[in-house]
Amino acid sequence: MPELSVVITVLNERENIKPLIEEIRKALSLIDYEVVFVDDGSDDGTQQEIVSHADDRIKLVELRKNYGQSTAMTAGIDHTTGEYVALLDGDLQNDPNDIPFMLKKLKDEDWDVVAGNRKNRQDGMVLRKIPSKIANALIRRMTGVYIKDYGCTLKIFRREIAENLGLYGELHRFIPVLAKLQGARITQVDVTHHARKFGKSKYGINRTFKVISDLILMVFFRKYIQKPMHLFGSVGFVAFFLGVLINMYLLILKLLGHDIGGKPLLILGLIFLLGGVQLITLGILAEVNVRTYFESQNKKTYQVRKVYSGKLVMKPANITA
Repeated sequence: MPELSVVITVLNERENIKPLIEEIRKALSLIDYEVVFVDDGSDDGTQQEIVSHADDRIKLVELRKNYGQSTAMTAGIDHTTGEYVALLDGDLQNDPNDIPFMLKKLKDEDWDVVAGNRKNRQDGMVLRKIPSKIANALIRRMTGVYIKDYGCTLKIFRREIAENLGLYGELHRFIPVLAKLQGARITQVDVTHHARKFGKSKYGINRTFKVISDLILMVFFRKYIQKPMHLFGSVGFVAFFLGVLINMYLLILKLLGHDIGGKPLLILGLIFLLGGVQLITLGILAEVNVRTYFESQNKKTYQVRKVYSGKLVMKPANITA
């Protein structure tokens, strides 16, 4: 088992492969490591380039088609064997020389995740930096996970955290939030960021709506995954109460002889009433689903990081109900 596994997802990065492998070999020369490349449907010869420069430390996982970065990361993590797992971009913008320092910090200071923060980011201001700053501020505000740079791929994890991230869809942007859901202790360090030399960026302004959609999901996971009734029930009762007040007011008007049939307020009151009932019902169904999710798979609603016995630290046991 190597000490460190480096997972690199690539899509049409043929020109970057050779210099990237050379940089990794120099940067990690004092570490027992492996590199797991995941080819996410390249059609420019990236696979052949990896194989031609591979040695016994390099593994290539070739996916059948382009699944997206989150799925590719999951495939890479699934094929690692190291005690610690690092994520690295395949475009040479992340610097492998930052990895030894990050790994040492994780081990010496007992962190679960060390995330990179691109200090002097070498990207376009209008299409990359400004949208990124806005997105980072919004994510921090709504999730309560205070990481400066959510978009930096360079991160190092303890293996047990990496294995249980649950990277579905395009949730790689929210890896710190997913780690925090496991109770991970997270810190961040400034890392080097280089301008892209070869190839084209796979990111654009069109991902904004995807980020917003995923952010709503992350807020739900972060705050309400084990108590959905607190969200749906609270909103439902407020809506139901407003509906009752509106309809009581209209009832009084009706008793006083006023015509309420053409009032838009009547429709609003009915919407609040029915919507409130539906939200409360949805909260109950969500609670049932949460219990089914955990109990049917013998999952726990908690995770144990360490177990101390005297001065000894033992790995937590995998206890099932």
